[in-house]
Amino acid sequence: MALKPLRTYMPRSLYGRAALILLLPIITIQLVLSIVFVQRLYEDVTEQMTGNILLEVRYLLRLVEEAPDLAAAQAAVGPVAGPLAINLTLPGEGSEIDRRRIFDLSGRIIIETIRTGVEDVRSVDLISARRQVVALIETRHGDMRVQFWRRRVSANNPHQLLVIVIFVSLLMTVVAYIFLRAQLRPVKRLAAAADAFGRGRVVPYRPTGATEVRSAGSAFLDMRGRIERQIEQRTLMLSGVSHDLRTPLTRLKLGLSMQPRDDEVQAMERDVEDMERMLDAFLSFARDDALDDPEEVDPVALVEGVVENARRARQDVTLHKVEGAGSAELRPMAVERAVENLIGNAVRYGTRAELSLVMTDRAVLITVEDDGPGIPEAEREAALRPFTRLDAARNQDLGTGVGLGLSIAVSIARQHGGALRLGDSARLGGLKADLILAR
Repeated sequence: MALKPLRTYMPRSLYGRAALILLLPIITIQLVLSIVFVQRLYEDVTEQMTGNILLEVRYLLRLVEEAPDLAAAQAAVGPVAGPLAINLTLPGEGSEIDRRRIFDLSGRIIIETIRTGVEDVRSVDLISARRQVVALIETRHGDMRVQFWRRRVSANNPHQLLVIVIFVSLLMTVVAYIFLRAQLRPVKRLAAAADAFGRGRVVPYRPTGATEVRSAGSAFLDMRGRIERQIEQRTLMLSGVSHDLRTPLTRLKLGLSMQPRDDEVQAMERDVEDMERMLDAFLSFARDDALDDPEEVDPVALVEGVVENARRARQDVTLHKVEGAGSAELRPMAVERAVENLIGNAVRYGTRAELSLVMTDRAVLITVEDDGPGIPEAEREAALRPFTRLDAARNQDLGTGVGLGLSIAVSIARQHGGALRLGDSARLGGLKADLILAR
């Protein structure tokens, strides 16, 4: 099985990656320090201290071995063992096996050092006598029991250093996290403001934080201002053009109404009506950002309302499936317009339309399917562009338009942080349009 790249295991959020950058060096230092500490203090220092006291033990052992009998041996070592702070019993009794606790790391070094430095050691007991070492050594006058304090061969409470290091590391980690959180908060605020603007909402934002973050925030505000001015200028321009053109169109309609009713006059009236519809479409496309403000709405009720309105207009539209429930922050009038445009295209080029609504934790999916001729896959991207009419794919005799229906739906979907996707309807055989809105 192939190994996954390391980036698949990395945190995805900025907080997670910053925490990883913060914690990884601390954990590494802790591990290295702990290994060095255990090796130097538990092993090297313990071995050195045990070797020092073994010099005294070997001296006492030599006195015992050189004595001609047991009484002479006791008399020889008695005056010496006391000043050396060694409790010596000859003959003595003790454990027959080495004894230490499992977690006693320095005890293992003590036992190994004693056995290496002194011959004929029968056992080393680190449990029976509290905080003392008891060694049983075989001599020519019997077993000699040697007992001395544990602190003479190993550091007293050596774990305290590790506890202090761990405590200080945790404390500094908390302090660093608080500082890091304060540094990342302006980045999150900038991301939230950019995300809201991408959904068509303008939230208050003021650049704060480090110099680089302030620069990025100022650049975002400048960009947002330019985009808003461009949208306003486009809306004003198209509104002005539409308003100026309505006056001569009205005069044309008035003049045509006073002419005799013949085929030529009726054709000219239809042309004037088409021009009025085009102007309305242009104005609608220009004002799609200013329909309404986002609010919490029930997408199910919204779609059901659009379907009911289509039925009253004698359109063959049904709501096929609804999955999920709850509310979402949407622009209700804009979403209604997008769904109405998709339904209008479906019934114009087909005989019926079916809608489906699926709600997840992150998105609202509204699907419109029809039984018309559909749109070839190679032309779907072009169909989403403004003022594009695919006469070869959609029968122009079944309806007229200016190629803005899908473009308006795309613009509304992008305002909500989503997209519009075109595909083939597996059930009806025509076009399937998926309107995806971020929740």
